[in-house]
Amino acid sequence: MNILITGGAGYIGTHTCVELLEAGHEIIVVDNFSNSLPVALERVEKITAKSVLVYEADISDSQKMSAIFSAHVIDAVIHFAGFKAVGESVKEPLKYYANNVNGTLVLLAEMQRAGVKTLVFSSSATVYGLPETLPIKESFPTSATNPYGRTKLMIEEILSDFYLADDSWRIGILRYFNPVGAHKSGQIGESPNDIPNNLMPFISQIAVGKRDKLRVFGGDYPTPDGTGIRDYIHVIDLAKGHLSALNHLAETQQKGMGELLTVNLGTGQGYSVLEMIKAFEKASGKTIPFEIVARRSGDIAACYSDSSYAKQMMGWKPLYGLEDMCKDAWHWQKNNPNGYEK
Repeated sequence: MNILITGGAGYIGTHTCVELLEAGHEIIVVDNFSNSLPVALERVEKITAKSVLVYEADISDSQKMSAIFSAHVIDAVIHFAGFKAVGESVKEPLKYYANNVNGTLVLLAEMQRAGVKTLVFSSSATVYGLPETLPIKESFPTSATNPYGRTKLMIEEILSDFYLADDSWRIGILRYFNPVGAHKSGQIGESPNDIPNNLMPFISQIAVGKRDKLRVFGGDYPTPDGTGIRDYIHVIDLAKGHLSALNHLAETQQKGMGELLTVNLGTGQGYSVLEMIKAFEKASGKTIPFEIVARRSGDIAACYSDSSYAKQMMGWKPLYGLEDMCKDAWHWQKNNPNGYEK
């Protein structure tokens, strides 16, 4: 297939590019490089020994998007492009609604105009808000506790309305839990522009000497060690989930049908912050200094998935455990202490 990937130069996007190219697909990447660098895609080409066609463009630019769809026969779209920092979304909500929601509306309009009806959307477990029970299933009520989460939820609702209006569309909504790790080659990985928003890259930067210590938000949660528990998934497993979704939607198309599929992508296993620190120390041989500070507003004690529906519908299941996640994250950070920056 010929697959258009928005935000393909990002963390999850680059790993998905590798999986798609190695599976024999052709890809076209659209990225405005606001949170990524072109060198990431050069590394994808190096890993796969295949070329990547790249357009530097914003998906909100309808003229550029129209030109791209006119210039190529596109079979499917994987939509990663979007801002993703929770804290920033609270401070700059308009920026998030304009980019994430409006950008998706422009993309959908151009897909509709071009007759491209297969889409895989990068959603998030944040759409579950504060779940009352665990593990989290796709049938749970949805809500959001911040503007970033609301943009994901709004887009999911837009896609649902889109499908109700034309049920010949094939739409896969993938709700990620916590992506970590890096490609086995150590060539691509997570490279935050500024202070990392997520646990693993922060720990990695401490291990490589870029930061002094970790602040653990909350040591008094009702969990075995008092720290928050999350469902961490290896980014390669996540990337393979997109390939599984595309394959599933292609089968739906062959049957002459449409589909709106929503699945969790997680391991179903929760690890606490302290467990993650210990696992990373073991993988890296480095000590990770930390201090426990007050809880952050809006954080919950535990969050982990039930991902059995993804296996049932797409034949997907995670292959990598915590040791691999930490080992590969460290391999990437050690080889690239400043990420993609020289």
